[in-house]
Amino acid sequence: MRVDFKKVLVLLLAAGIATVAATYVHSFGFLALHAATLEALRPDSPRDLLQAFAALEPIDTHVHAFKTDPQFSDLMTHLRLNVLDICVADNHGIYGQLDTEIARAKGFVQASQNHARLCVTFDPFDLSRTDFARKTIEQLRREFAQGAVAVKIWKNIGMELKTPDGKYVMPDDPALEPIYRAIAGDNKTLVAHLAEPSSCWQPPNPDSPDYDYYKENPQWYMYLHPDHPRKEVILAARDHLLAENPKLRVVGAHLGSMETDVDEIAKRFDRYPNFAVDTAARIEYLMIQPREKVRNFLIKYQTRVLYGTDLEFLPDESTADALKEWQETYARDWRFLATNDTFQYNGRQVHGLGLSETVLRRIYHDNAVQWIPGMSSSSK
Repeated sequence: MRVDFKKVLVLLLAAGIATVAATYVHSFGFLALHAATLEALRPDSPRDLLQAFAALEPIDTHVHAFKTDPQFSDLMTHLRLNVLDICVADNHGIYGQLDTEIARAKGFVQASQNHARLCVTFDPFDLSRTDFARKTIEQLRREFAQGAVAVKIWKNIGMELKTPDGKYVMPDDPALEPIYRAIAGDNKTLVAHLAEPSSCWQPPNPDSPDYDYYKENPQWYMYLHPDHPRKEVILAARDHLLAENPKLRVVGAHLGSMETDVDEIAKRFDRYPNFAVDTAARIEYLMIQPREKVRNFLIKYQTRVLYGTDLEFLPDESTADALKEWQETYARDWRFLATNDTFQYNGRQVHGLGLSETVLRRIYHDNAVQWIPGMSSSSK
């Protein structure tokens, strides 16, 4: 059956996204994209984009899903999608208390029809306790025994957490070393969100992809906190962690916070064979850099880049809104990575990379399986 997208647009405006989405689940095997996406993409492309995306059995290695809803299980089934659901130890409580957050993530994983895996974390604010390493390792091994495949450390290490004598805790702190060895010994992966985009330390710039985030989250805007560590100090400690733990697989979240220049990522790849990065919330930075430079980088290092989005599904969030955002993001990212289209995004003209199927399969699927054992595709 050929989809008449003009009629789809009329239905969306008249009836609302929720009703139309439910209809399209049964009619076409995937959820219909919202009208805004239809305007942004070619009129006949949204279905093709998502079908091509689904054909690779994609794995999104970076989401934060803490709510269960059968519609999300349906979405993952229709898109043949697997996800890594990542927990975050945040002293500001953006996702609630850590125990509650982990329990909600487990609920999402259990309801996912085998399409989600769990990435747990630990509370670094207990670091000064004498039994910190032992208790943390015990906790992580319990989680591994229950199916967790990875462990997350977050930007509060390096940017917020201090020792009792007032020094900032860096990711290569000796107190963390036994934990890294235990993660490696259990053949699990460390997902490391360390530092932030460079704009975090720069004056406000409305053209920056992260301008709105720091406007809304001034506590993380280091330009306002010049007494906090500089980005290069944090990344140097991250690099030391990599050098000191060659058997530990580390996936640097958000392009490893080296988002403005893929050459910086390449230098780390050449130096540290145990290091990969995910693309979560940083695809736009790839769009900004010279097309051929980014394309050549992804081809050369095609086994070191994992697809991720940083998409959320939160307890107080509308399911319809979340479904819309997830589908629009997958369609947009696929258009950039897989096609040669020229299109507008956030006021910029973007030229798609047109990567080969081999490279796309590695970025969207194979690298996740390799770098995060247990993160295998289960969609059929």
